[in-house]
Amino acid sequence: MSPTAKLWTGRVLSGLVIAFLLFDAIAKLLKPGFVVEATLKLGYPENTIIGIGIVLLICTILYAIPQTSIFGAVLLTGYLGGAIATHVRVGDPLFSHVLFPIYVAVMMWGGLYLRDPRLGALLRKA
Repeated sequence: MSPTAKLWTGRVLSGLVIAFLLFDAIAKLLKPGFVVEATLKLGYPENTIIGIGIVLLICTILYAIPQTSIFGAVLLTGYLGGAIATHVRVGDPLFSHVLFPIYVAVMMWGGLYLRDPRLGALLRKA
């Protein structure tokens, strides 16, 4: 794959992840009925929604900024791990709910790997 194709593939993957996570964060901050209902179904009280949305928004912004993208990806990995644990705890379906955060994480790290040569260099040193 040419360097230009790698860069653009990484940007597209990262852009999709950023768009999805920003939508999720903003929805949590606006708290429409479907967000409140889903949060309660997952066992979280309503008063935690805005805090979760703020954390997600900050982590996503850090991922979107090139200088802090690796740090943001690490933080989002923790966030997505919590989402997996929550879906396992409530007994949600495996492929559509439990593994969905893993799909997002693979796209997130894959996009970052393709668009940021620092990550490849870091992995080669390990």
